[in-house]
Amino acid sequence: MSSQTSTTDRPQYNMDVVKLFTIMTIVWGIVGMGVGVLIAAQLIWPDALSFGPWLHFGRLRPLHTNAVIFAFGGSALFATSYYSVQRTCQATLAFPKLAMFTFWGWQAIILSAAITLPLGLTSGKEYAELEWPIDIAIAVVWLSYLAVFSKTIMARRTPHIYVGNWFYMAFIVTVAILHVVNSAAIPVGMFKSYSAYAGTTDAMIQWWYGHNAVGFFLTAGFLGMMYYFVPKQTGRPVYSYRLSIVHFWALISIYMWAGGHHLHYSALPDWAQSLGMVMSLVLLAPSWGGMINGMMTLSGAWHKLRTDPILRFLVVSLSFYGMSTFEGPMMAIKTVNALSHNTDWTIGHVHSGALGWVAMITIGAVYHMIPRLYGVAEMYSVKLINTHFWLATVGVVFYIVAMWVNGIMQGLMWRAVNSDGYLMYSFVQSLEASYAGYIVRLIGGGIFFVGMLVMAYNVWKTVQLSKTDATASVAQTV
Repeated sequence: MSSQTSTTDRPQYNMDVVKLFTIMTIVWGIVGMGVGVLIAAQLIWPDALSFGPWLHFGRLRPLHTNAVIFAFGGSALFATSYYSVQRTCQATLAFPKLAMFTFWGWQAIILSAAITLPLGLTSGKEYAELEWPIDIAIAVVWLSYLAVFSKTIMARRTPHIYVGNWFYMAFIVTVAILHVVNSAAIPVGMFKSYSAYAGTTDAMIQWWYGHNAVGFFLTAGFLGMMYYFVPKQTGRPVYSYRLSIVHFWALISIYMWAGGHHLHYSALPDWAQSLGMVMSLVLLAPSWGGMINGMMTLSGAWHKLRTDPILRFLVVSLSFYGMSTFEGPMMAIKTVNALSHNTDWTIGHVHSGALGWVAMITIGAVYHMIPRLYGVAEMYSVKLINTHFWLATVGVVFYIVAMWVNGIMQGLMWRAVNSDGYLMYSFVQSLEASYAGYIVRLIGGGIFFVGMLVMAYNVWKTVQLSKTDATASVAQTV
């Protein structure tokens, strides 16, 4: 009778595909961030680190962004969504073969990007550089992902859909629409195409895609992660479930309209620029509502931060989320944007979100999942997790502070004029003044990268530990 109850109440979750995506999250994190460190060094020593056209900064930079966003971040989103949807729905993952197809298909797409981008095969669109055959493959894999995730929710044994799954579903559906619309192109060869749009329309669609890639791929998806892993690691319920629902509807309603702030002082109609600015400012409210909801979930559990470095990763990621979602709307104000646009301030802002928010909550989620996926009590070394936490935190702070200082300095130098109205500084002079900041940026990025290596070692030892435990268990049984 008890075995029947166990079978009925506790479905056998499909963790094989979750394990694969989780391990590849770490692998692609090391690859993507390693390329980032290399190109940061190339900006300091361009001659010494010139390796021919294939490893030129102009080709490695899109490889870096694709590897970090879509390989590292994408694998993390697949892993955590597949992991949490099964538990919150109390249902096994639908279409197991299709789920495994999403893993191998996504890895094939990433490898295709790693080959084509250094070869210079690119559409030239920010965050959407891959050419049309790969774009079609992305659409196929993504629709498969949607089928697996939505069918799992439909098969749920719980009466309601947990809010984390709302965020995951919104991210999956919206990214599909963004990708298909923005990647519409006219092929003229196997690896060459031209955008279906022209001029200002092309720019507007590109940044409608580009900013919403941030808004849904790098925000909504990771908020789904936050709403599952913060309460689980804290051992506390979400502070306000009602606030989480308001957060969801406000965020997905407003984010769509904010992309125009990337095109201030351009050929985009002024009303569209102003709309982007206003909606960006309104976006501050739901963003901070979600951040406060995550932080307040620790009510009654703040003491756990003293001994739980995994929880520290999750909480500090929320701090960076709050900071970057304040900074973004501020930079969307036209007068501020006149100073910040095309400077390193934007690079600092992007990385406070990408490293401080996205990477750190991913790392916390991975540390939470690994022991449960491999059936061990805890990670091989809690001390190494703590070491990784400080490496990541110090690395992010070095990076973003260097870029903030550089960016504000560059903006002020570019607009400085003498009494006759002539520019006081040339572009080369602003570049020379930025040199120290680039060195600090390299140091910060290098420290963060070392943290990822520490994580890889800790995870490898944990997996080995699980194999040893399994062998000992079999030996005892025999």
